[in-house]
Amino acid sequence: MTPSPPAKGFNWSNLGVRIMSAAILAPAMLYCAFVGGWLLMAVVAASVILVALEWARMSAPAAPRRVAAAVTTAVLAAALTDQVGHYRIAWLVLVLGSGVCALASRAAAARPADAAFGVLYIGAPSLALIWLRAWGGGGQMWTFLVLASAWSADIVAFLAGNVFKGPKLWPQFSPNKTWSGFFGGLIAATLAAAAVARVGAIWRPNELSVGEALLVGAFAGLATMAGDLWESMLKRRFGVKDSGGLIPGHGGLLDRIDGLMFALLAVAAARVLVNLGWAH
Repeated sequence: MTPSPPAKGFNWSNLGVRIMSAAILAPAMLYCAFVGGWLLMAVVAASVILVALEWARMSAPAAPRRVAAAVTTAVLAAALTDQVGHYRIAWLVLVLGSGVCALASRAAAARPADAAFGVLYIGAPSLALIWLRAWGGGGQMWTFLVLASAWSADIVAFLAGNVFKGPKLWPQFSPNKTWSGFFGGLIAATLAAAAVARVGAIWRPNELSVGEALLVGAFAGLATMAGDLWESMLKRRFGVKDSGGLIPGHGGLLDRIDGLMFALLAVAAARVLVNLGWAH
C-alpha cells in the first residue's frame, strides 16, 4: 500500500485569523449559553438562518433562497416547539418539516433528498442544544461541557496535525487531517470535559463525576471529528471548498460548527444515559 503524503506545512497566518475569530465568537457564545432561555434561542435562530442559506447554496445552487427559506422554516418551527418545552413533539415537527421541505424543493427544481436531509442535519443539533441547556438543573454545566469539548478537539486537532504531521486520517475526503491531530483532539476533548465537570461540581456535586465526564468527553471528541469529516464528504460531493466565507480563517458558519453539531447530539445522548443511571 502506498503511504499517504505528509500534511501541509503549518499555516501560522491562518492560525492567527482563527484565534481572532474565536476570541470574538467564543465569549459571546459562552455568555448566551450561561444566560440560556430566549437569548440562546435567538442565537440558534440566527445560526439556523445562516447555515440553511449555506446549505442551500451548496445543495441547490439553482434555487438557494427558496430552499433556504423552506429549510429555515421547518427547523425553526421545531426549535420553537422545543424552546417552549415540548421536547418530544419538537422531534416530530422536525421530521414532518423535512418531508414538507422535500416537497417544496421539488417545485424549486432542487433535489428533495438534499433539502430533507438539510432539515435534519441542521435541526437535530439545534434541538439538542436547546434541550441540553433547558432541561433539568444542570443545563449550564452540560452546555459548557459540550462547547469546551468540541472547541478543544477542534483547536488541538488543528495544532497537533500541523505540528506533528504524520499519516493522514482520511485523505480521500479531507487531505489535511492526520492521525496525530485525531488523537490530540480526542485527548483534549476528554480533558476539557473533565475540567468542566470538576468546576461544575462546586455548584452541582452530584450532576456528573469526573470519571463519567472523561467518557462523555471522549464521546464528544469522537463525534466532533466525525462531524468534521462528514462535512468534508458533503463538500466533496457538492464540489465546494468551503460552505461560505462568513468567518475569516474558517470559511462559512457550517465549516466552524460542523464538529459541534455532532458533539451536541452525542452529549445529549450521553446526558440521557447518565440520567438513566447507566454509570451507577
